[in-house]
Amino acid sequence: MFAKEHIKYEPVDLPDRMDLSDEQMLEAVKAFYDKMKRRHTVRDFSDRPVAREVIEECIRTAGTAPSGANHQPWHFVAISQSDFKKRIRDAAEEEERRFYDGGAGDEWIKALEPIGTNDHKPHLEEAPWLIVVFAQRWGEFEDGTRYKNYYVPESTGIACGFLLTALHHAGLVSLTHTPNPMKFLNGMLDRPDSEKPIMIIAVGHPAEDAKVPSVAKLKKPLSEILTVAD
Repeated sequence: MFAKEHIKYEPVDLPDRMDLSDEQMLEAVKAFYDKMKRRHTVRDFSDRPVAREVIEECIRTAGTAPSGANHQPWHFVAISQSDFKKRIRDAAEEEERRFYDGGAGDEWIKALEPIGTNDHKPHLEEAPWLIVVFAQRWGEFEDGTRYKNYYVPESTGIACGFLLTALHHAGLVSLTHTPNPMKFLNGMLDRPDSEKPIMIIAVGHPAEDAKVPSVAKLKKPLSEILTVAD
C-alpha cells in the first residue's frame, strides 16, 4: 500500500463533517444503542445464502477503522467454499479437543459453562461465510523492504469491532471463534508469516430455531463500566 515517497505529513481539510444539535446527537446515539443491543452471538445458522457483495461491503467498512500510524495492519479472508469450511472446522475442532481435554484448565472451562460451548463446532460448516482475520506484524514497501506496524492487536481489534457492527447493520448474525493455536490457517489460506490469524467469524442468517444462552443477555449496567470525571 505504501511507497516511501508517500510517508510525509500533508494536512488536508476535514473532508467529512457532521453538524448535529445536542438533541440530534442524543437521539442518534440512543437509536444506535437500541440497534446494537439487539446484536447476538449466534451458533445456529440457516442455509439461506448471503451475497458476496454484502460481505465485501462489511469488510470495506472494517477497513475504515483507525490504526497505529494508519498502517491498517489487517487482512480478511472471506470463505464460502464448502471444502475450505470443512477443513477449517476439522482443524479447529482438533485444537478445541485439546482445549477442553485439559489444555484450558479447570477455571476457564468452568467460566464457559453458562455459555454452553464445547469442542463441537458445526457452525464452521453451516454458516454460509467464514471470515478469517489476520493481524499483520509488518508490512512491505513497494520495493520489498519491510516496515514495522504499530499497535497491531489494538488496531485489528478495533477493525473487528467495525466488522461485527457492519454485519449486524446488514441484518446478519455472527459468531467469533478463536481456536488456539491458529497457525494452521496460514498454510491453509496461503497467508505469509508476517500475518497472525486472530479470529474466525462465522456469518449468516440465524436458523429458525436459533438459541442463545440466557447469560448472554446479562450486560453490566452503565454504572459498572463508566467513571466520569467532569
